[in-house]
Amino acid sequence: MDVPAGYSANAATPGGSAPTPSRGPKKLGKKASRPANPQMFTDIPQSQPIPSQQGGYYNPAQQAPPGSYYGTPQPAAPMPQFPGQQYMADPMANMAMQYGGTLADQGKEYMQQNLEKYVSASKVKYYFAVDTSYVGRKLGLLVFPFTHSNWSVAFNQDEPVAPRYDVNAPDLYIPMMGLITFVLASAVALGLHGRFTPETIGMVTSSALGYLLLEILVILFVMYILAVQTSLTYLDWCAYCGYKYFGMVLALIAGVYINRMTYYCILIYTGVALVFFLTRTLKVQILPHSEDYQQTGNKRRLYVLLSLSCIQPLFMWWLTYSLVL
Repeated sequence: MDVPAGYSANAATPGGSAPTPSRGPKKLGKKASRPANPQMFTDIPQSQPIPSQQGGYYNPAQQAPPGSYYGTPQPAAPMPQFPGQQYMADPMANMAMQYGGTLADQGKEYMQQNLEKYVSASKVKYYFAVDTSYVGRKLGLLVFPFTHSNWSVAFNQDEPVAPRYDVNAPDLYIPMMGLITFVLASAVALGLHGRFTPETIGMVTSSALGYLLLEILVILFVMYILAVQTSLTYLDWCAYCGYKYFGMVLALIAGVYINRMTYYCILIYTGVALVFFLTRTLKVQILPHSEDYQQTGNKRRLYVLLSLSCIQPLFMWWLTYSLVL
């Protein structure tokens, strides 16, 4: 049996193992030597210069930018602590700031001096010197003034006492709170009828304040034209004319939660009570007690007093009738 080339003869016997390839003749030659520890890359120390292609040597430590791996780290520039700090060190900026602060202080002092001529802080504080007992007694006097007998304002060394010590003294606390309550009650009334918008609050507030300011200006103008002399100031007139907001709130709440007839009943009663209250209160302020003054100009002062008192219910109705359906 022929044996294929590369296989031994004993491997071709029947029943024998699979034929194994023969090693064949070996070629004898010089074997190449291999290094024991081959090095994949050239290890060059960082301090040793690398020859460049153009000639010379390349040193990474000398040509690397500052702050890099090879270069020497440089300290970072200090950051300002807050914006505009660099201008604080400028002398011109400091002078400008000092000059601006001086102008602001002078303007504030000028405003305080001129404002003190017309609106004194001590005088305004007098009208808010109230307590809970005074507010309760004053509200009761506005609702039931018919049983009150003494209407004169108490004085202490030619100055009126604080309102918390005298129920007849005018105050601005009740008018201010009455105005705020009236605006809120108006918003509730409009909301219940589906007519509320954010603009209505501003409209109601501006209307109430506008009519109050117009009323006070007319009063001062009429008293100046008629030469009616009195010790009442414009803050006193603001207090007396602002007491109508309490009756307006009562009438408005009754009209919203009960019916329109109840609104008119309470409006008429609070209007009459306010007329009586103002007539008796302002009588001792406008009508003089001297005999000379009683003979001359007494009717003129009486007309002013009655006109001022009777016009208040008209303002009460005008400001509330559109809020009640």
